[in-house]
Amino acid sequence: MKKAEALMKFIDKSPSVYHAIKNAGEFLEAKGFVHLNREDTFELKPQGRYFVTNNGSALIAWQMPKSGNAENGFRIVGSHSDSPTFRIKPNPEIKVNNHYLKLNTEGYGGVIVSTWFDRPLSAAGRVVIKTDDLLKPEVKLINFDKNLLTIPSLAIHMNREVNDGYKFNKQKDTLPLITLLNEKLEEKGFLMNLIAEEAGVTVDKILDFDLYLYDRQPGCFVGADNEFFSVGRIDNLGMACASIDALGDALPSNFVQVAAIFDNEEVGSRTAQGAGSPFLHDTLQRIIVSTSKGNAFEELQKALAKSFLISADQAHALHPNYTEKNDITNFPLMNKGPAVKVAASMSYTTDGISGGIFKDICARAGVPCQNYVNRSDIVGGSTIGPISLSNLNIKSVDIGNPILGMHSVRELGGTEDQEYITKAFAEFYK
Repeated sequence: MKKAEALMKFIDKSPSVYHAIKNAGEFLEAKGFVHLNREDTFELKPQGRYFVTNNGSALIAWQMPKSGNAENGFRIVGSHSDSPTFRIKPNPEIKVNNHYLKLNTEGYGGVIVSTWFDRPLSAAGRVVIKTDDLLKPEVKLINFDKNLLTIPSLAIHMNREVNDGYKFNKQKDTLPLITLLNEKLEEKGFLMNLIAEEAGVTVDKILDFDLYLYDRQPGCFVGADNEFFSVGRIDNLGMACASIDALGDALPSNFVQVAAIFDNEEVGSRTAQGAGSPFLHDTLQRIIVSTSKGNAFEELQKALAKSFLISADQAHALHPNYTEKNDITNFPLMNKGPAVKVAASMSYTTDGISGGIFKDICARAGVPCQNYVNRSDIVGGSTIGPISLSNLNIKSVDIGNPILGMHSVRELGGTEDQEYITKAFAEFYK
């Protein structure tokens, strides 16, 4: 229960990917990790603990071995920081009948639209502020820590089809209401004035912003015996938190222990901070170069041959109301441990060898393990696993904790499963 509670607290104080990576960095620094800048020369010491960030929304942390070199390879847990939400567009103010003011947004990732209605929402993200250095503007994280927005439903009397498969239009139906207009309030620049006030700067200093909506309701336990926990963005901060938690407590070993948290998985990972970027490959290469005594390219290839990647993302638990949606013989249950994800299409990286290795990790950790396979007539989701392997020749397995309501504004996890996955990662890092 402690791990699930800690995860909910982390999510509650991380309303955007930028806050999540900032908080992850602060957690790591408290554990003795040194924040390296990508523009600096890496000078790594035996048993040293380090991390680098990219775009403020992705992070790679690692602990050097006792020997100080990477000849025995890397053990990597990969996850992602982003979750489906709504992004606020530029010039977002929309005046309605000279009375309402709403904001223009667009969906980010595979949002379950209906779950975002009729609840207190707010916005968080980053503001880019002008400085004297053209290529180094100041970046400030902001969070409107109040019930700022809501998306009201249309009454059933005016939308009789809403319970019969109504198709929501993201450009029309999901625009959040922010305020009422009056004589003293001009709609033009309304949000920018709020942003300036929150950031503590004047409007003319603001160059741009990246702001996203989030649910204001805190995480909580659910169930007759608190066997579930309910909060947004379990997919995939649940895995990200477990990876840095396990790495933070890991003792140095004879290999490099790595936790990689990428951004933009929900929209394809094809960004500089996504799993499809060179970020992980380049970081591993820099680790090799900083400790190399010979041919760094050759040493990297030898290290990768001894390495292993756990691609950690959430899995779909058997749904009590839709049991037919899971595979008929492989349906993971909540609080029964992580599931090894397998697909003949190789949309997951798991094969017999890598799946067997992860099952052995769980057995050694005293953690139960399950299988997840998509129904043959339903296309499953993507993960960072196959995308990461497009840049790295490394053995990999795809796994995840079974959850319900994936991509809802609030998801449902198993309380024991957060404990199980953290133990499995800790065993992997031993």
